[in-house]
Amino acid sequence: MSNATTQTVNANEVQMTSALTETQLTKLNAACGRIAPTWPLDELIAVNPWWEMRHLHISKVSAKLSALSQAHCLMPKTYFQEIWLESLQPEHLQKAIQVMGVDYTVESLERYLLEEDEYSHWHNVSDFVDSGPDRKYKMAWRDEITHQISQFCADFFRLKAEKASYGETYKGLYQEWLATTRQDKGIEILMAEDGLTENFDDLPDSAEELLAQALHDLNVSETELADYAHALLLDVNGWASWVAYLRWQDRLNGADNNLMLDFLAIRVAWDWVLWQHQKETDRAVFNELKVLWRHQMNMLPELIAAHEASQAKAWVWQRAAEIAYQRNLHQQLVAQDQAAASNEAETAQPLLQAAFCIDVRSEVMRRALETQDNRIETLGFAGFFGLPIEYHPVGTESSRPQLPGLLKSSITVRPVIEGEVQQKTSYALNNKARWTEWGYAPPATFSMVESTGLLYAFKMLRNTLFPNDHAHPINDLPTSDQFELSQNETPLSVEQKVDLAAGILHAMGLDQNLAKTVLLVGHGSSSCNNPHAAGLDCGACGGQTGEINVRVLAFLLNDKEVRAGLQAKGIEIPEDTQFVGAMHNTTTDEFTCYAWQDEDGQVSEWLAGATQLARQERAIRLGLDDIEGDKLHQSIIKRSKDWSQVRPEWGLSNNAAFIIAPRQRTKGLNLDGRSFLHDYDYEQDEDLSLLTLIMTAPMVVTNWINLQYYASVCDNHVYGSGNKVLHNVVDGSIGVFEGNGGDLRIGLPMQSLHNGEQWMHEPLRLSVYIDAPKEAIAEIAAEHEVVRQLIDNEWLYCFHWGRDGAIERYLNRNWRPQQSTGKKPVL
Repeated sequence: MSNATTQTVNANEVQMTSALTETQLTKLNAACGRIAPTWPLDELIAVNPWWEMRHLHISKVSAKLSALSQAHCLMPKTYFQEIWLESLQPEHLQKAIQVMGVDYTVESLERYLLEEDEYSHWHNVSDFVDSGPDRKYKMAWRDEITHQISQFCADFFRLKAEKASYGETYKGLYQEWLATTRQDKGIEILMAEDGLTENFDDLPDSAEELLAQALHDLNVSETELADYAHALLLDVNGWASWVAYLRWQDRLNGADNNLMLDFLAIRVAWDWVLWQHQKETDRAVFNELKVLWRHQMNMLPELIAAHEASQAKAWVWQRAAEIAYQRNLHQQLVAQDQAAASNEAETAQPLLQAAFCIDVRSEVMRRALETQDNRIETLGFAGFFGLPIEYHPVGTESSRPQLPGLLKSSITVRPVIEGEVQQKTSYALNNKARWTEWGYAPPATFSMVESTGLLYAFKMLRNTLFPNDHAHPINDLPTSDQFELSQNETPLSVEQKVDLAAGILHAMGLDQNLAKTVLLVGHGSSSCNNPHAAGLDCGACGGQTGEINVRVLAFLLNDKEVRAGLQAKGIEIPEDTQFVGAMHNTTTDEFTCYAWQDEDGQVSEWLAGATQLARQERAIRLGLDDIEGDKLHQSIIKRSKDWSQVRPEWGLSNNAAFIIAPRQRTKGLNLDGRSFLHDYDYEQDEDLSLLTLIMTAPMVVTNWINLQYYASVCDNHVYGSGNKVLHNVVDGSIGVFEGNGGDLRIGLPMQSLHNGEQWMHEPLRLSVYIDAPKEAIAEIAAEHEVVRQLIDNEWLYCFHWGRDGAIERYLNRNWRPQQSTGKKPVL
């Protein structure tokens, strides 16, 4: 063949590989779509890290992740060894064998806990190169690639969204990385790889060209393409999750975002560069690499299947642990129904009603408050109280969402404050902002430490000896009990306010039989020197406290014009009924009430009594159970102000159940602060609109919370953020590094899960109990794909809790008896 002909063939080959095929693009987008988002620190909410793979059964996702990245979706064998014959008994294991329909015995499962696991996992090109004979004393490429990508992202994503979308603001992600990396001559020196820089110079200038040519050279077939791309993204899962957050926000606003494909191109580029470099510098090693790479690619389906088979027994152990918890809870629920049936009495007019967030920490406080007087009625409702708002505080242009991350705000709320106060606040904020910007600017960071080091040492000493309450830049701004509500810059009309208030009252079951005082109780936490502090606040309020939501709702429901409009709709609010916004501090269990005077002091006395009871109960888990009364109060207050305290409270740890039912069905039960409680009466929901809302919103949010805690325990290295003592904040709010590098850390720190001696969160999938007709539950699951996926792929358990006490599980459109009204479980 002539040289001219050869050149023509090569040119055609380049042309063929300069663009992705439609199938390749589809596969790559599928891989990009598998990454769930992580929220920034100032809006931190819990996220199910496997959310984008919910269309698959949890066991298949577990096998795939284990095969592709060694990520763990199950606890290690040592954990099941620890709980065996203690909280987990042979009868639970036998029942798990039965319900899962597997051919094991209790003895074979016991033996499994003593066996060594023998299986391999997927290796990226960088892993193969790291295993080469000449890299024994060199830095691992896996670590260096993660470090390089992470440092670039930390710098690049400092910019805030300035255009219509994050996709527009960060357009050119791949090109910027390429330009930065080409200028960095230090990588070649650090890794002792002569000629490496030239390989980066040869990379295509566009992400799509890079992907097309790299996939061609690496011989990645369309069949394995999605899994290969997914494995690369899992290598830098923290930053991939951040990019997924930017995509999530743009989609909420109806914008396109292809940043994940650019981000994937960056990681593919590293594999391709190493492939090319190895080919050019050591042909013998490269020849072996080619064989290993191709063999692995061909065996990928078998590899994933092998992981699924190897995990089969572990899933039986996991199911047995969940059965052990469910059996105890089922017996409690049945016993409660029997007790209620034998002691029926008319409900007295309540003296006080208190609506709490469904957060598991509220279960302890609701129980404590109800013991103060049998005429106190508590309710559970999603903590944002149905307000689709974003809060625009005085004196700043910033705006923050006060609703679940699943939803987009539609109403803007501004406090009504006098002009002079607003002007002073703006001036103070501007001065603080300039100082903060200087502190975060890359060139100034060390100079700031040097300039303020002595002052900062004094500050640390002062905070140790005379600690102050935690300061929050937004929550500490002046607010009021009068608010402006607007939509698209237009103030809400009275009719719109009435419709909003009517919907909320109906959903909460507060459209009749109202007490004189109705507390709307939001919640928040207090801790110092804690980057993850927002994660202890209200997830339903977008990682903020519920203060704004309860104050806005109280303002609406106390408005005379709104009440008149509600009366016209048939919702009669007694003239002497007052709605009071209140806050429950989940660290100290103290209450704060806004714009309200307790005339006779009775309600304040009840709240103080509830605080004392709840605090004493929580003290056990804090290791303070040997302290009582005022000493306990002072000790807990001190924890909330202590800048060195790594465990100010346990948050939502040990959450395990979500009960959707009237409060009278659970009142009096001690659920140990492990249950989300949402009030619901199907007799007041003829069109199923309320149940549909609960199953498609709060149930999804509780799934996110439950599986973030579950994942952070099962694999804190991948899905948790490690040791919080070593955390360094990235750009003020993006997230944290553990130490000064590595991947962006997501999920919960170890100190939120482990007390130094034992796990404080038991990793169980959420058990959801619904008091509603079975036909209604099945209908909603059939009509809403997300709900069906969560149930049928066993990301959670869905139970019908009948008013006769019977409990049945819904799975794959079938009902399976779990517990009868007798004492023994059917399961």
